[in-house]
Amino acid sequence: MAGMTQTFQSIDPATGAVVWEGAAAGPAEVSAALARARAALPGWATRPLEERLAVVRAYGEELKTRAADLAALICRETGKAAWEGKGEAGSMVAKVAASIAAQAERAGEKRSQMPFGEAVLRHRPHGVMAVLGPYNFPGHLPNGHIIPALLAGNTVVFKPSELCPAVGAAMVAAWRAAGLPEGVLELVQGGRETGAALVDGEIDGLLFTGSGAAGAHFRRLFIDRPHVMLALELGGNNPLVVWDGDVAEAASVVVQSAFITSGQRCSCARRLIVPEGSFGDAVVEAVAGLADRLVVGAWNDSPEPFMGPLIGDAAAEGAHKGVATLLDMGARVIRPFTGVPGRRAAFVTPAMLDVTGLAVPDEEIFAPVLQVIRVPNFDAAIHTANATRYGLSAGLVSGDDALWQRFTLEVRAGVVNRNRPTTGAAGTMPFGGLGDSGNHRPGAYYAADYCAWPMASFEAASPAGNSGTIAGWLRP
Repeated sequence: MAGMTQTFQSIDPATGAVVWEGAAAGPAEVSAALARARAALPGWATRPLEERLAVVRAYGEELKTRAADLAALICRETGKAAWEGKGEAGSMVAKVAASIAAQAERAGEKRSQMPFGEAVLRHRPHGVMAVLGPYNFPGHLPNGHIIPALLAGNTVVFKPSELCPAVGAAMVAAWRAAGLPEGVLELVQGGRETGAALVDGEIDGLLFTGSGAAGAHFRRLFIDRPHVMLALELGGNNPLVVWDGDVAEAASVVVQSAFITSGQRCSCARRLIVPEGSFGDAVVEAVAGLADRLVVGAWNDSPEPFMGPLIGDAAAEGAHKGVATLLDMGARVIRPFTGVPGRRAAFVTPAMLDVTGLAVPDEEIFAPVLQVIRVPNFDAAIHTANATRYGLSAGLVSGDDALWQRFTLEVRAGVVNRNRPTTGAAGTMPFGGLGDSGNHRPGAYYAADYCAWPMASFEAASPAGNSGTIAGWLRP
């Protein structure tokens, strides 16, 4: 019935238990949240930086105090293994210090003495920022937008993923306990309609982490709203080239690149590129052997699993369709993509498909699905790695320094790792990609860049001396 409040739930993908239930914010509620954020903006933006820093540091302390409960909540709502939930909660704490350092380095105030006085670089907040959170890292990734946005003096309206509303609510509760003033961070819960109402509202920035398709939608949506700062962190069809070295060590890098978090990291390797011949065959065989031994289970199972379920049954269904498309096109099964006996549909096994010589779709299957491509030489490896409209992450496993040098020069990706998983990243470095993987607004340490705009000023204590500058051009 029109006008009725819609409620929704988040579900533990491992058990089907309800984790959270609440009302979805409609257009009126979203508009009210934006109005509160707008009203709170002048007071927060003009508050001395040291006072904003104090609130952010207090938030970090709240996260430390709540870390165990937050980690368990992340696991229940996403299905992540316990070790991953703990890692994500820890990353949220670490983001505080990293964001403070980035703000000082990249968006602070700098003064230079000039003959007339001073040249001053200041940074100013954009205004009201909308943050749309993802489900794969429902705490860490929106946290990486919200902290630098608030440090810069912006106010924020935050919509968590509708699949992880409880984690979003827990984050906002920690901010409240840290003393963040009313209206500075507003929470709106809901799905697509709530998100649409938010981005259609009076915002000054949209900070988004999600799929390439959603990013393309936002690019089109904001083409006539150039005043809105648009920062997109999107997915990728990421290549991992394994060219030489110890087969067992290489296989370990591949598994950690492709199957960690059940393949639900935007930086996961989707394409394994190996040389034709015995070395490539040995690598593929070793990866398959490790995949067979990976423990898949619920977050609180014993022994502790390497990976849990996908975010939900619908995600598993979509991944199965993506794999079916590859099989219809002639992909050869190395390891099948199947469910786990006795478990819910969200549980899946790591899959490997040989797609050598096939013109398969340049799409991201957000699941533990690895496509194997064999190439005749390193030229072909580079060409294949770059044969994607995405450009988030890439990796090379090789002991050859010359090949690595060439790889860094020619591969097109924002995060490029050598002899390490493609998922390796650091809060003290930028994180983002090219092409359909972003819009040249990398996050992590560089989030400070899109959360404030630079103001250059040239200042003299008085106008004295200006008249003499033009005296020679004046008529008597």
